[in-house]
Amino acid sequence: MSFRLSRIVFGAIVLAAGFGIGPNAHAASDTLAKITQRGTLRVGLEGTYPPFNYQDEKGELVGFEVDFANAIAKKLGVKTEFLPTKWDGILAALDAERFDVVINQVTVSSERRQKYDFSQPYTISGIQIITRRGNDPKISSPGDLTGKKVGVVLGTNYEQWLKANSPKTDIRTYDDDSTRNQDLLAGRIDAVLNDRLIVANLVKQYNGEIVASGEPFAKQEQSIAFRKGDLVLRVAVDKAIDELRGDGSLAKISEKWFGFDVTK
Repeated sequence: MSFRLSRIVFGAIVLAAGFGIGPNAHAASDTLAKITQRGTLRVGLEGTYPPFNYQDEKGELVGFEVDFANAIAKKLGVKTEFLPTKWDGILAALDAERFDVVINQVTVSSERRQKYDFSQPYTISGIQIITRRGNDPKISSPGDLTGKKVGVVLGTNYEQWLKANSPKTDIRTYDDDSTRNQDLLAGRIDAVLNDRLIVANLVKQYNGEIVASGEPFAKQEQSIAFRKGDLVLRVAVDKAIDELRGDGSLAKISEKWFGFDVTK
């Protein structure tokens, strides 16, 4: 893209101009211009969240969101630069312009919409209760969480859901998934709340000692996060996602990592 804009990028600029992006137009246009000039889309992710994004046995970054980000970048005519960052600082790093977007299973919420812009959803999920195998007493529904020690990663929508919907739960917060999971196995907490889509990987990772309990609840949509006002970039990315849906690439990536289509 050194001498020309890709069709998607050019179309996004034209479409965004039609929205009349006003006083934020310069800043919003600059992000996409910088990406095309740099030749890379800088992506913030944890790099420790299988099967979405993690390091394989060779130390290479792989996962559903890695393939997804690469596919979007290809549509934009650039390459990807992945910048692993802890979850509790990932959105702050987006604010600080350390990267252009966050692609890390970010659940869209009204609170987050006040501060960030989001793409169209690329996965549809729900909250899953996760326990030790043979948990006793049985914890299999939101009502069973009352009075229990429940582990969540700090700053996630799972922590927010508990605070809003289960105020008598003993919420235990963690900086990362692995420490939380070890506390579950050791009996220091009774259950975990997380994305239903990671359960199959957890069962495999912990040899069946960690299992899903009950049915998922509280439907969630996950999207790419942008800085507020980055309309030109957001439109370009949404057009790329539309094309990936249309040509079957998005479903193919999903089936590779999950065995079924989690994108609709």
